[in-house]
Amino acid sequence: MTERNHAELVAAQSQSPSATSALAASWRRSMLKHGLDPADRRRPDRLSDSELADRHQAMQAFLNVAGPQLDQLYNLVGLSGCNVLLTDAHGIVLDQRVSDADAQQFRDWGLWQGADWSEAAQGTNGIGTCLAEGRQVTIHRDEHFRTLNTAMSCMDAPIWGPDGRLLAALDVSSARADQTERYNRLISAQVAQTARAIESLFFRMSFPDARIVVASDDQGEQAVLLAVDKDDLAIGATRAARRALGLEREGAIRPRPAADLLGRQDDLTGFDRAERAAVMRALARAQGNVSAAARALGIGRATMYRRMARLGLGENHGGLSHM
Repeated sequence: MTERNHAELVAAQSQSPSATSALAASWRRSMLKHGLDPADRRRPDRLSDSELADRHQAMQAFLNVAGPQLDQLYNLVGLSGCNVLLTDAHGIVLDQRVSDADAQQFRDWGLWQGADWSEAAQGTNGIGTCLAEGRQVTIHRDEHFRTLNTAMSCMDAPIWGPDGRLLAALDVSSARADQTERYNRLISAQVAQTARAIESLFFRMSFPDARIVVASDDQGEQAVLLAVDKDDLAIGATRAARRALGLEREGAIRPRPAADLLGRQDDLTGFDRAERAAVMRALARAQGNVSAAARALGIGRATMYRRMARLGLGENHGGLSHM
């Protein structure tokens, strides 16, 4: 398809009420909402070095977590002419991995640190459309809004912060003319997996004193994690966990008993559950020795047995000894 034909097609689809695909919706936003021209050949705007340094500083903790994951992803796709990029929630490229042989090509296209790849700036593209729609996308060659960008294929996945808000986009862009849609799907799956890993690692780092509970996710496509404090209260949740458990969509969550959220209910009251947990911890530390656990709790052996019976911890409880 020639550049002129591509620009005409994008313009027609953007203004056609019968064009209802997700791609057409993105083209329509690009033209009608953002006022962009598909034939515009200007390269992306780029932040100054000082502006980029400020953004790096603001997200340094996140970038430190993401860096090793970018390295691993690049080791998988870098030799096939791919550029691995990480942006902030505004589409500004903050970090990347690219081979020396491919660097000039991507620099010429503007796929470089400090460049603005938001949908508002560049129209439909992997980074910008991923962020605009908050979902994984692949924009293959002439699916891009601007004819200038139709030589590339872009596979992207969003990364959500511990507060449930969109934090970043992970992108792999390919310069290969023979890039197939099948190969794009393979890369896209790896991008999604890496984005989940970064999200999970940063969530864990954000709650260093909590234990992290992994809730089930039937499709395994998102990180469903809860941060639980020493009092068994859930104090943090990933975006997927917030949605699955009906928690606040964004921001801090109201602390709730983790057992309530995860459906682990029994006939014990809240105080009895806490006492049972204390007895179980004492038994575990004493390697199942009831007498030693009783001493650790500051109670007599007979009292310990009465409490165990009331709490449903009979003598046949696994691993108990009575010395």
